[in-house]
Amino acid sequence: MCRMSFKKETPLANAAFWAARRGNLALLKLLLNSGRVDVDCRDSHGTTLLMVAAYAGHIDCVRELVLQGADINLQREDGGTALLAASQYGHMQVVETLLKHGANIHDQLYDGATALFLAAQGGYLDVIRLLLASGAKVNQPRQDGTAPLWIASQMGHSEVVRVMLLRGADRDAARNDGTTALLKAANKGYNDVIKELLKFSPTLGILKANELPAELTKNERILRLLRSKEGPRKS
Repeated sequence: MCRMSFKKETPLANAAFWAARRGNLALLKLLLNSGRVDVDCRDSHGTTLLMVAAYAGHIDCVRELVLQGADINLQREDGGTALLAASQYGHMQVVETLLKHGANIHDQLYDGATALFLAAQGGYLDVIRLLLASGAKVNQPRQDGTAPLWIASQMGHSEVVRVMLLRGADRDAARNDGTTALLKAANKGYNDVIKELLKFSPTLGILKANELPAELTKNERILRLLRSKEGPRKS
């Protein structure tokens, strides 16, 4: 695999990165318009000005960089993009702007995480709805098999879980270690997540010997929730 090579940083480029990070639009425009700072200049990790502005949620800087021709789909050495950064931190306006101007919704970090996965991890419901409406794959897992529904369940984001299930998320999708969203929610004690998952009749026997999530938690409310479903399914 060939190694990426990035442009050498200069004092003016460093000043542009500072402006993008702080949301100083006036300074950023001044530097870009000087003709001495490339709109797609990168740091030693391949981070661009657009990625920095997107990460921080500075929508005015993002719009200016896009207007000046920034390449929206450039990737860092770890696979990161401006869209991935904005999705990870729930910057709705930035995500919307990037998608409008052609951001690749299917780009992934080196570990396979997508923009939808990162938004699900953070519980950013508006961003998730936008990504799904724009064609994001609801069941796209990371390399370790962790799907967006699984990570949302682990983090206790019940509304995100509900939306993903309604959009066709696989309720029984397991990570490479065999754990499912229901098991993780039970272990974590997230009653509201379990309630949403149970509405879609997930498989309760999900480990060897049909071990149930109910047997792995000491939360009595969760035990009652799971057993209320377990009984009818065995009859």
